[in-house]
Amino acid sequence: MATSSRIQAVERATGTSWDEWLEYLTRIGAPEMTHHEIASAVLGELDGTVDNPRWWAQSATVAYEQHIGRRVPGQRPDGTFQTSVSKSTKLGMEALMKAWTDFATGNPDVDGLIEGEVRVSGTDKRITWRAKAREAESVIVISEPKKDGTTSLVVQHMGSPTPERNDEVKETWRGIVTGFVGGL
Repeated sequence: MATSSRIQAVERATGTSWDEWLEYLTRIGAPEMTHHEIASAVLGELDGTVDNPRWWAQSATVAYEQHIGRRVPGQRPDGTFQTSVSKSTKLGMEALMKAWTDFATGNPDVDGLIEGEVRVSGTDKRITWRAKAREAESVIVISEPKKDGTTSLVVQHMGSPTPERNDEVKETWRGIVTGFVGGL
């Protein structure tokens, strides 16, 4: 059984103790349910009672799955792993993504992690750079403004087959992002 770092945040956001969540989830048969089924049930409980109920339904579901040993921290419902690295900058959203795209194009460290075409798309709330990664993994780099006037660059690496691979790509991306932001 893994202890989830999400438990206290779920309790604060939902106003429900972890013991109460465990009682509810046991009562509805959550140990036999899929991730989607659990999250849908929790969403039904939270809808109209908290801000961003989908987020908190997912957080509570992941914490529960970790609690019962169905997954470990960083593990996705499909059994693969996901990690992320982020840094804040003073650049605007568009300028940050342009700087990232210029930096990443032909960068040997980035090229060592991705393959194929890079796609960039965006809205007024975020710009996303997507690529397939080696080993059937994928990478998403997001530029999005924060409330304090800065903009975050968030790298998400998904689909790692093992926790060790997940740790390895996290360290690699941490170095890449630190180098990128340091050169701005």
